[in-house]
Amino acid sequence: MNEIKNYIKSHEMSEMHPSEIATILRGMDDEKFSKAIKLVPKKLVGDVALALPDRYFDDVVENLSVDELSQAVSELESDDQVEFMQELEDVDENVASKVFETLDEDDKKEITQLQKYNENEAGAYMQLEVFTAHADEIVQDVIKRFARLRKENELENVQNLFIVDNHHKLLYSVGLDDLLIFDFSKTIEENIKESDESFEPIKAYDKEDIKVVVERFKQYDVSVMPVVNEHGILRGRITSDDIYDIINEHATEQMYNLAGVDDEAEDDEDVLKAGRKRAYWLGINLLTAIAASLVIGLFEDTINSMVALAVLMPIVASMGGNAGTQTLTVVVRQLALGEISNGDAWRSIKKEVAISLMNGFLFAVVMGIIAYLWFKMPMLGVVIGLSMIINLLMAGFFGAMIPLALKWLKIDPAIGSTVILTTVTDVVGFFSFLWLAKIILL
Repeated sequence: MNEIKNYIKSHEMSEMHPSEIATILRGMDDEKFSKAIKLVPKKLVGDVALALPDRYFDDVVENLSVDELSQAVSELESDDQVEFMQELEDVDENVASKVFETLDEDDKKEITQLQKYNENEAGAYMQLEVFTAHADEIVQDVIKRFARLRKENELENVQNLFIVDNHHKLLYSVGLDDLLIFDFSKTIEENIKESDESFEPIKAYDKEDIKVVVERFKQYDVSVMPVVNEHGILRGRITSDDIYDIINEHATEQMYNLAGVDDEAEDDEDVLKAGRKRAYWLGINLLTAIAASLVIGLFEDTINSMVALAVLMPIVASMGGNAGTQTLTVVVRQLALGEISNGDAWRSIKKEVAISLMNGFLFAVVMGIIAYLWFKMPMLGVVIGLSMIINLLMAGFFGAMIPLALKWLKIDPAIGSTVILTTVTDVVGFFSFLWLAKIILL
C-alpha cells in the first residue's frame, strides 16, 4: 500500500503511466489491491484497468462505484470505451447497464456506433476521434485549431491530419511533420499540389477483415490508418497500439491452439471451464494413442520374438513427431504472417519434404550404426534406418500439408494440427518399423 501511495506522491500526474501503476497493482494480494485501486487517479483508472490482465477486472468492478466506473469510461478514447464496457458486461451486466446510463450522450452514441461492428471487422477497432480539415483551409488556421484542441485535451496521440471534402469524404492524409513545413499562408490543397510527395491515404474499410488491415500496417509500416466506409466517408482511425494488441492476441491464440488449449478458457479463472477445454483435446489425443497401440498390437508376435524391437520402436515415432512439429510450427507461422500464398503452397511442401528427407537419411545412418553396435545385428540397423527415413519423410509432408489443407478449408491451421500430425507420425513410425522388421528380420 505504501508503495503505490509513495509512487503517486512522488510523481506528477502527467508523468504517471497506467502500465506502471498496473505493474505495481499486479504484485499485490487481494486485500491490498482493493485498497490500492481506489488511490489511482480517477482519470487513469480506465487505462489502468485495461492494462491489467483480464482476471483483475472483477476486482476493479467490485471496488469502484458506478459513478467511478462511469468517470473511468468517460476518460477513455472511444475504442477503449467499447473494450471497457464489453469487459464490464462480462463481469456484471446490471452494473454495465447502470454505468452506460450515466454516460453523456456523445459517449453513448460513440459506444453504440462501434458496438455495431463484428469482432473481426476493422471498424470494431477504430477510434472515432480524428483531426480533420478541409482542402481549402489556410494552414495557419488549421495549426491554431489543432493547438486549441490539444490544450483542451480534445485530441490525443495525433500523428496525421486527414483532409476531407464537404461531405466528409477522405481526400488526403498529411503527417504533422509535413504540415509544419507547409507554407502557412497558403491552403492545404495549394501546398499539396506544390509538393513532390504523395499524400494519397493508405486506408482501411470499416467492414474489412481486421487481419487484412494488420497486414497492410506491416506492409506500409504506418503508425495510424484512416478508416472509411464503402463510400469513402471518413469514420475513424486505427492506431499502431491496437494493431500490436491484435498481433499479440493472434500469436497467443495460435500458440494455445497448437497445444490444444483454448485461449479464452485459460484467461478465465474458472478451473472447471479450463479443465473441460483441455480434457476435450486430451480425449482426442487418447483416441489417437489407442490407434497407435492397435498398430503395435498387429505385430505382437514380431515384438515378442525380438526384445530389441520394443526398445528401439519409440525412437522412430519420437523422431517423426519432433520433425513433424518443427515443420508444422514453421508452416503455421508463415501462414499467419501471410508468407505463403495459394500459388506457392506446393513450394512450401517440397521444401519441407526435402528438409525432412535430408534429416531422415542423416539420422537413419546414425541410428543404424547405434542399433548395430547396441544389439550386434546389422540388419536391425537397416530396418530402423529405413523406418526413420519413411517416418521423417511423412512427418515433413503431413507437417506442411495439414495446416495448408485446413487453411484451404477456411479453418484455423493451428486448431487440431498437432493431434492429427501426432497420429500420423505414431502410426507410420510404428507400422513401418515393425512391418520392415517382420519381413527383413523374421
